[in-house]
Amino acid sequence: MREFTKTIKRPFGVKYNPYTRSIQILKDTKSITSAMNELQHDLDVVSDALAKGANSYGQLGLGHKEDVLLPQQLNDFCKSRCIRRITGGGGHSAIVTDGGDLFVCGLNKDGQLGLGHTEDVPYFTPCQSLFGCPIQQVACGWDFTIILTENGQILSCGSNSFGQLGVPHGPRRCVVPQAIELHKEKIVCIAAGLRHALAATVSGIVFQWGTGLASCGRRLCPGQTLPLFFTAKEPSRVTGLENSKAMCVIAGSDHSASLTDAGEVYVWGSNKHRQLATQAAFLPVPQKIEANCFQNEKVTAVWSGWTHLVAQTETGKVFTWGRADYGQLGRKLETYEGWKLEKQDSFLPCSRPLNSMPSSLHCLTGATELLPQLPTRGVTPDNYFKVSCGSEHNLAVIGGVCYSWGWNEHGMCGDGTEANVWAPKPVQALLLSSGLLVGCGAGHSLALCQLPAHPTLSQEPKVTYLSPDATKDTESQEAMDKERN
Repeated sequence: MREFTKTIKRPFGVKYNPYTRSIQILKDTKSITSAMNELQHDLDVVSDALAKGANSYGQLGLGHKEDVLLPQQLNDFCKSRCIRRITGGGGHSAIVTDGGDLFVCGLNKDGQLGLGHTEDVPYFTPCQSLFGCPIQQVACGWDFTIILTENGQILSCGSNSFGQLGVPHGPRRCVVPQAIELHKEKIVCIAAGLRHALAATVSGIVFQWGTGLASCGRRLCPGQTLPLFFTAKEPSRVTGLENSKAMCVIAGSDHSASLTDAGEVYVWGSNKHRQLATQAAFLPVPQKIEANCFQNEKVTAVWSGWTHLVAQTETGKVFTWGRADYGQLGRKLETYEGWKLEKQDSFLPCSRPLNSMPSSLHCLTGATELLPQLPTRGVTPDNYFKVSCGSEHNLAVIGGVCYSWGWNEHGMCGDGTEANVWAPKPVQALLLSSGLLVGCGAGHSLALCQLPAHPTLSQEPKVTYLSPDATKDTESQEAMDKERN
């Protein structure tokens, strides 16, 4: 075991894993922040599997449930495997290998790990019932898991209290992945919200199931009959998207979104925090976010937290909008819904508290661009995702450096404090590592990295590059405001 960073006061777990890479999970009870930094250098890399931080459900995969304050080795996990995807839910984590194997650990009281029981699992363990059935993608909800196989079939496990498993007559929970009866077409993308889920077919049709959004819709749309897809406990086609082809689907806690092949974003559901870029309280049918919100550029990727969204356009610009009282948008706010926010850094650009329009952050431009000179081992197209949203915090890899921002009450942004992070800033804990892939769950974040063979052990990492330019962010926002007016 090697200690390679300064010990951080707040317990956050760091897990380094694969054979020539390592998975780092910066974790804390309700939030976790993970970060990854990719400095191109000529040092050799070493494979270490380490973990530290809060571990109340065994989500660090160390084989126990005690907090770990110093890096602790995670033995033999993924010794000869390449990692395709990493993600997490309310208290569980999931990893998909390049061979299509699914590994899970953590909270399992509703069977969300799909292991045939409801005991928490404090180490990454394969989902044996899926052996011989290669997995393409996994989406973790609060207490359930949706699984997409390579042949386009969908499986689900965990809590079914709101019909989120897509099995209308099934039990209230399922401890083994079960097939969801869906459209005969191949499914290409899935998403899981707090209590609902979505899927997109190869022809661009979107399905939704789970009643998590229904109560909000009935309250905000009194006397109005909601479309079936809000109340269905089995996959129901989302109406209003007939003239578009969805490439992917995205889910927040109480909202949904889809990205089309034309670079358009459609949103529906709750708009309590203006995350749907409109003034309506609830959208019962999908509504397109106008192109001028993205400076008339096509959108190429969208991510969602519980109540905020992040999108990137064709030129690499990154836009954020929605809830902002924890710094989720990377911009300073004076007030939020009538009450005073905590003290924020004075250099941050100021954003109107209830501004429903996406705003560009200059410091995040290029966050998902492919990085040159990446190690070839284990690198697949899926490994290039460089932005990820947790419940109220975010990660973005920019120029090989991992930035984090947002809610940080438990130290999930990895800066050693509990203060919310109001603008994207580098995570210093992993400055000597190289990263390939990031992913967040509702309360944690994951990073796939490489470590240098001979890091300096006794010195605190130093940042040798500039922080995001707040002045440019201000100019960018002012220019957009003028353009809209």
